[in-house]
Amino acid sequence: MTKIALITGGSKGIGYGIAEVLIKEGIKVAITSRSQSSADEAALELNKIKEDFAIGIESDVRNLASQQSAVDTIIATWGRLDYVIANAGVGHFAAIQDLTAEQWQETIDINLTGTFNSIKASYLALKETQGYFITISSLAGTNFFPNGGAYNASKFGVVGFSQAIMMDLRKDGIKVTTVMPGSVATNFNGHSPSEKDAWKIQPEDIGQIVADLIKMPARTLPSKIEVRPTMPA
Repeated sequence: MTKIALITGGSKGIGYGIAEVLIKEGIKVAITSRSQSSADEAALELNKIKEDFAIGIESDVRNLASQQSAVDTIIATWGRLDYVIANAGVGHFAAIQDLTAEQWQETIDINLTGTFNSIKASYLALKETQGYFITISSLAGTNFFPNGGAYNASKFGVVGFSQAIMMDLRKDGIKVTTVMPGSVATNFNGHSPSEKDAWKIQPEDIGQIVADLIKMPARTLPSKIEVRPTMPA
């Protein structure tokens, strides 16, 4: 039976890289974006890997009803949901003197509350399939740095939340892992990847980690994975 994955924020960056790898592994993917056109464009490219293996859904992780609608669409389309990768994220970096209330709220709402909404919306579907919930946090979830007040708070929160719900959900047969990448070559925070980023983790590398987690024996759970570039610049 073909397995089904939901990837939030899957139209670009790490989410898109995960989608590419999962499709190559024979897993169908639904990618979400706040823009339906962005989701559709990404799904069109992904379907060039395997036809009819990707769909794009407009969804805002900040809104529980929006996330529930995305899950309902997946169930209506494919009848099941096996894996959820809570990847959607945003970064605002400023010292507390300059960080605005709006930047703080958006960072917490997307990175942390978005993760909460993703599992609340998908819990019953994952319980049905004995599925897997994977959160994409960051090394910033254990390592603080200047100008990182909002981002550190959100990612520390994602790590703590993921580890706590791992203990809640394993009794339902649902695995939970948080993946904590360091520098990844993406468009995050307005960056444009180039040849100078060859030393960084690539989005498909995170995709391979997710694929490997899915293949782990049912008895074994790597609950937290830190990922660093082998040789930082």
